[in-house]
Formats: sequence, C-alpha cells, structure tokens
Amino acid sequence: MSLSSEEIERYARHLVLREVGGPGQQKLRKARVLVVGAGGLGAPLLQYLAAAGLGTLGIVDDDDVSLSNLQRQVLYGAEDIGQPKVERAEAAIRRLNPHVTVERRRLRIDAQNARELVRDYDIVADGSDNFATRYAVSDACFHEKKPLVTAAVGGFDASLTTLRPFEKDAGGRPNPTYRCLFPSPPPPGAVPTCEQAGVLGALTGMVGAMMALEVVREIVGFGEGLVGRLLLIDTRAMRFETIRYGHDPDNPLSGAGK
Repeated sequence: MSLSSEEIERYARHLVLREVGGPGQQKLRKARVLVVGAGGLGAPLLQYLAAAGLGTLGIVDDDDVSLSNLQRQVLYGAEDIGQPKVERAEAAIRRLNPHVTVERRRLRIDAQNARELVRDYDIVADGSDNFATRYAVSDACFHEKKPLVTAAVGGFDASLTTLRPFEKDAGGRPNPTYRCLFPSPPPPGAVPTCEQAGVLGALTGMVGAMMALEVVREIVGFGEGLVGRLLLIDTRAMRFETIRYGHDPDNPLSGAGK
C-alpha cells in the first residue's frame, strides 16, 4: 500500500534521505515493534518510534504514572498521575501520530510469558529497569529469533547494544548473546536501583532516542549497527565509547555452559 498524501507530508524529512526514502518508510510502516517498559527509556523511545511512522507498537508495562516519574518521563503530565502508563502512553501516541497501531499489555514480563509476548513482533526494544526483566527478554528473543535493542541507565551513565545471536557475523562466527556480555545477573542488592541511586533526567531522553534510532536502523537497514558493540556513555565527562565484544563459547545460553 502506497503512502497517503498526508503521510508523504508527515514523513517528508525521511523521504528525502537517500538511506530511508520511500522503501525505508514502507518498511517502518509495516514493522511491529515491542517496547518493554514505558518509563525513563521507554517514554522517549515510544515518542520517536511513533513519530517515525512505525506500523505497530506493542507496549508492556505494569506500572502507574507517579509524580517522581515526571522528572524524566516527559511522555506524561501531572494529569496522568495514578493512571496506567500503558494507557497514557497509548493516548500520547495517538495524539502524536494516528497512523500508528498501539497494542498495550498491562503486565510484568517474566521468564514464563516473555517468549509468547515477543513472538508476534519483528524487533524488541528493552528499556526495563531491572535485571530479571532484561534476562527474561534477552533469553526469549534468542529462542524466538527476534532482534533486540537493549539499554540501561544509572546515575550519569548508560549503555546500549543490539543483539542478533541467532545469526552469524561476516566471518561465519555466531553473534554474541546478552549472556556473552553479562553471563548472569548480579546478586540482589549489589547494584543500586534507580530509586536508590538516582538518574539524570535528560540522560534517559537521550538514550531512549538513541534506542529509537537503533530500532529504525535495524528495520530500514542502513549504517553499522551495534551488534557485537557496546556503546558506553558517561555524561559527567560527555564521553562516548564503543567497545567490541564477541560470542563466548562457554556462555550459559547458547554455549558449552548451557
């Protein structure tokens, strides 16, 4: 189906980009993306994916909007306090772009339901704020062969990477899994939560937007993605560093350690 005249005007700045153009915008229009978490990272991620013209956005979150969220989750306003994030996020997306279909799921994703949830989507973007969810989502994406864009923030720092462990690199080697990078979650209490350690509000907006950019690049297919590369951000020094990592043959998911 071709773009309507309204869509052509809406996405005009994409359409003139040689790397996107009409074919790329059509790919975005047909794509189904599952966003895990509608909080600090998920809020800006959803905004930019909706603005970009993603066909379907699934939102998984079991939380309500609270006053302390508003310092960084600018998708919401004071009038949204006490209401489910998935509902308020859907309303905001519809105001921003009525062409986007929203599938909301007010629940907590875990190891029992993760595979069923990710199965119906083309790509998953995880902006959750806890290790249990990150491991459940990454394991599910591995088993269901779904690309995963995952990020984490804390204080003044952040990290971002993309995973396609069900594929091989140009040299024929398996792509790394999340557990090649982080074999197992840290002991409970070893890493302070966002509530305990705090987080710079603008940092979540920046990283959420970068997650959206990475999702768009994965769908459209331009540039060098972050598969096998971990982007590290230190906002105190405004330093960006990318380190490479590879498949660990002893990893506990797909290697000898499974």
